[in-house]
Amino acid sequence: MSAAGAAIVLAGLVTAAGPAAAAPAAAAPAAAAPAASTCVPGVVSLPALPGGPAGTGAVNGLGAGGLAVGTSLGLPAYWTADRTVHAVPLPDGFQSGTVTAVNTKGLMVGTVERSADHARAAFTYRRGDAAVRLLTAAATATTFGADVNDAGHVVGMDAGGPKEWVNGVAVRELPVPADAHPSTKIVSVDGINKRGDVLGTAHTEYTDWENDQLVSTTFPVVWPAGGGYPPYSLPVWTETYWTTGTQASGIDDRGRVIGFEEENYRELRRRTPAVWKKPYDAPPARPGLVSGYEHLTFDAVSPTTNVTVGSAVTFVEGYARYVRAAYWPGTGAPLALPNPAGASTDVNTEALAVSDDDRVGGAFRDLATGANAAVIWTCASKQAYAPPK
Repeated sequence: MSAAGAAIVLAGLVTAAGPAAAAPAAAAPAAAAPAASTCVPGVVSLPALPGGPAGTGAVNGLGAGGLAVGTSLGLPAYWTADRTVHAVPLPDGFQSGTVTAVNTKGLMVGTVERSADHARAAFTYRRGDAAVRLLTAAATATTFGADVNDAGHVVGMDAGGPKEWVNGVAVRELPVPADAHPSTKIVSVDGINKRGDVLGTAHTEYTDWENDQLVSTTFPVVWPAGGGYPPYSLPVWTETYWTTGTQASGIDDRGRVIGFEEENYRELRRRTPAVWKKPYDAPPARPGLVSGYEHLTFDAVSPTTNVTVGSAVTFVEGYARYVRAAYWPGTGAPLALPNPAGASTDVNTEALAVSDDDRVGGAFRDLATGANAAVIWTCASKQAYAPPK
């Protein structure tokens, strides 16, 4: 079994049953991080599309002018600055999907899926368009749109292969690094920055017969913009254990890469945040953990303000019981973000997106009431705090 196969995807933990850690609804002392001059601190629960439970959804990306994108009731959706929810039109034959990212010019990227065979296709969409623009044919192999930069370059997986598109046309397939073992495959494409550097995750697995051991490594890869230079294989802490792998999550405009190492074996679960800097010639730094939590994933990074967000987690018997949206300003210890006002003490939250204007997007679930909503933390740096141990 490969590390990729053993991995438990952390996104969506807020929908899992189980008690959550007690948390104050109001913010504690402010974190020292960049903040928009006109922002007002708050935790905004966004409405769901009509026809389902109120508030169901998640924010996966944040755009200019207060735009947020993600999923609602299992459908691709976006929210405008007035907090109105809008459905992204589904193509014929598809029943569900999500918007994974949006650039500052309003170009969205995401995935739609068929219920019958779970085949997926990647798409782009602009607010007001009558239909999405499909980038790929439907395929049951890994297919999704991962990210888009302000130049309109889209990156993602197409039927198991990593690609980059411009104006709806595939302009390059992203190769495996030359220094990687022949068994290496790209398993996800995880981001693209303003310059055009692309981030992904690769997996290698083979038998080392000389030492009689299975070698299994999952590691980040960076493809420099334009394809004029070979891709980098980023060093990781653990290189040979099938129970452990390293997932890339985001790349900022300076080339800083964030992600996390994960270990999964029976009831054992571990998540350790990781940060790499150019020229990617050293193992990643360990930023530490949120006080009171045993694990932490880094899931998104702001383009220029050095802010990273994710989920602080404590596992109980192999299950993520306590999950809290985490905020790291780039120095010091990672912090927590507060729960929505009026929520019970049994709340799970996760942070999935962060912008340069100090907004954080994600989701929460109130386990006492069953409420589940997409959420935005505004002026997040003034709300982040260190929870008690």
